[in-house]
Amino acid sequence: MSSSRLIIVSKTLVFPDQKSSLGDLKLSVSDLPMLSCHYIQKGCLFTRPSIPIDSLISLLKQSLSKTLSFFPPLAGRLYTDEKGYIYITCNDGGVEFHHARYTSRFIRDVIGPVHVPELVKEFFTFDKMVSYQGHYKPIMAVQFTELEDGVFIGCSVNHAVIDGTSFWNFFNTLADICRKISNNDNESIEEIARRPDFSRDSVFISSAILKVPDGGPKVTFNENEPLCERIFSFSRKAILELKANVNGDFNAVEILGKQSNDNKYYTEMAPVSRTAVISSFQSLSALLWRAVTRARKLPASKTTTFRMAINCRHRLNPNMDPLYFGNAIQSIPTYALAGDVTSRDIRWCAQQLNESVKAHDDETVLRFIHIWEKNPLCFPLGNLDGASLTMGSSPRFPMYDNDFGWGRPLAVRSGGANKFDGKISAFPGREGNGSVDLEVVLAPETMAGIESDHEFMQYVTF
Repeated sequence: MSSSRLIIVSKTLVFPDQKSSLGDLKLSVSDLPMLSCHYIQKGCLFTRPSIPIDSLISLLKQSLSKTLSFFPPLAGRLYTDEKGYIYITCNDGGVEFHHARYTSRFIRDVIGPVHVPELVKEFFTFDKMVSYQGHYKPIMAVQFTELEDGVFIGCSVNHAVIDGTSFWNFFNTLADICRKISNNDNESIEEIARRPDFSRDSVFISSAILKVPDGGPKVTFNENEPLCERIFSFSRKAILELKANVNGDFNAVEILGKQSNDNKYYTEMAPVSRTAVISSFQSLSALLWRAVTRARKLPASKTTTFRMAINCRHRLNPNMDPLYFGNAIQSIPTYALAGDVTSRDIRWCAQQLNESVKAHDDETVLRFIHIWEKNPLCFPLGNLDGASLTMGSSPRFPMYDNDFGWGRPLAVRSGGANKFDGKISAFPGREGNGSVDLEVVLAPETMAGIESDHEFMQYVTF
């Protein structure tokens, strides 16, 4: 392969096209623990537009400027008052916009390799930046990277300011506005449907103070450990079969196998079992939990942990606004002995996850908040005991529901942020219809183990 390198063509600051009238936003008990996390790094790969690059860069900057007027916190900065409370000040400080070019690199170099290539990390700026640094660095940076036959739009956003729900609301709004400007449909821009809710009147707003060490909090995991990363794809058919297996609906498994080419039947099979209690995603998570635990060769008496980040917006009573801007997430741990995970059947593992999720209601959300208020800490992200998995993101996020004016994304990718042995991110599959992609980050020897695990790999789509 010919030599290639990333060239930074330009770096500029982009400001909202309208002055912000939004007041300071206090960080919540869901925001504050993220101050020790890296900036979120997510983005989308597209085929190369026919628009000349100079015009395209101008269009993207104009669109970003307009979008920031709907999301003023992203153009702000963090500040700490004299009491120790931390806020986002919507001071129109701007976001960074980087234009980069990769020579002799193609779409196939991004999505072709079995393991995610290192070059993907270069699609994002603010690498390994800790969210606390938002006190003196921009809260967001956007990088537009040219490939020979494609482009990548990557965003790095402060995790103490935004979670996945808020991130994809911003990203898709940016795409909507870009498409409307390119179509000279400026009048309808003000009618965008997904306006964020900036209210700060929920139970997440607290009088508790997070004491920050001098110099700010540090990440709680080894940023330099050797890792292997792969996207495992699961088709709708494979997930339906897995869910049917987990729920004991073996008749559905047999029928699905015989009717795999019948699309009409397929569409009608959406609810595999009317009595199913284990969801597709819990079934998939259990499948991975078992494979990784086997691959790690843990002692039977070792306690393993499967953490799932869950959206609390709809779990509170009354519900929060679905487009509440900020973090409204909590991490649900499920514990089980390694011997039980590997020796009991997959349904048992899935039931443990199912029970944890079902139990996380309004009362549990409040209990988690009160526990944190008694001892405010940054979130201890990582795999400190060598027996943990942490599931983030969600296949429900609308990652492919964006069109900047040149078609839907070819793929979703993330940067090197917040990655450690056992970090998993769930994406919807590009074909939709219930398909799922799991971005799996593991120690190289563990990755090799799950890649040779029959129970796991039989459901993977190639």
